[in-house]
Amino acid sequence: MQISLSIDSATTADFSTTISAKKLLDICRSLPENSEINMATNESRITLKAAKSRFNLQTLPAADYPVMTKTSGSSTTLIIGQRQLKELFKQVEFAMAQQDIRYYLNGLLFELSNNKLNIVGTDGHRLSFTATELKKSYDKQDVILPRKTVVELIKLLDDSDEDVQIELANNQVNFSFSNYKLISKVIDGKFPDYNRVIPTGHQNSFTTNRLDILLAMQRASILSNEKYRGIRMVLTNNNLKLISTNSDQEEAEEELEVSYIGDTLDIGFNVTYLIDVLNNTNSEQATFSFADANSSCLITLPNNTDYKYVVMPMRI
Repeated sequence: MQISLSIDSATTADFSTTISAKKLLDICRSLPENSEINMATNESRITLKAAKSRFNLQTLPAADYPVMTKTSGSSTTLIIGQRQLKELFKQVEFAMAQQDIRYYLNGLLFELSNNKLNIVGTDGHRLSFTATELKKSYDKQDVILPRKTVVELIKLLDDSDEDVQIELANNQVNFSFSNYKLISKVIDGKFPDYNRVIPTGHQNSFTTNRLDILLAMQRASILSNEKYRGIRMVLTNNNLKLISTNSDQEEAEEELEVSYIGDTLDIGFNVTYLIDVLNNTNSEQATFSFADANSSCLITLPNNTDYKYVVMPMRI
């Protein structure tokens, strides 16, 4: 991955050098706000001056810096707003795997399909899917963005309506926005078929206030087993109980009124997976859907039909 930034400076001549990023950042952080920094190179050194501060640093030849270039060949270009792309990433990035031996799970699927952009993350135990409509229609194409690329983009993207230009190629993806240019290799592999994982026709469901159930789960999780993080969801008519226990035989129970009429269900889940989705969506309501006590849980948002989150059950 390579990130480049362009800024205006009062320079009178072209020059290039390679400097220790950490030392330069530490110097900038330590200077008073709005300080002006004067930089002057002299052979293998650079001098930084700011007010009465002066620093001499070693440099390396800029010609030796391994600059990545855009891949040649055909590519697909799309435009999307910065705020919109950042929100889409935040809705799914927490479901990515971390250092999984199945390397294709350590990233997000970035898929163009007709006039839709689909973004999917999964670690094999849960799956998060989000989509948005685009102004143009495209041939089906997908890449897997590495975790590090996604994390950096979330940091760099603004909460503004300014555009991001994205170029998708076979082994590379390029993002251009504000004064930034980000080039990233993609993960070479076959992402799982997410359509087979997302259930349809779950008959038992209830909709509840997202914040209420989030806080109840956070309280119940305090006494859950530290290793397995299991929680039982017991559904009866108009009632939901959240129950957790641990190896010390301690128990927590939370009770919520929900508008549910259907079969009594007693299902176990990793509570961390449920808290993650409730923390990373900003909808007022959340809908939980089930088929039976052995099936996955599908979480959707009433105000966003393009978002789906699937969690596999666990035995408790």
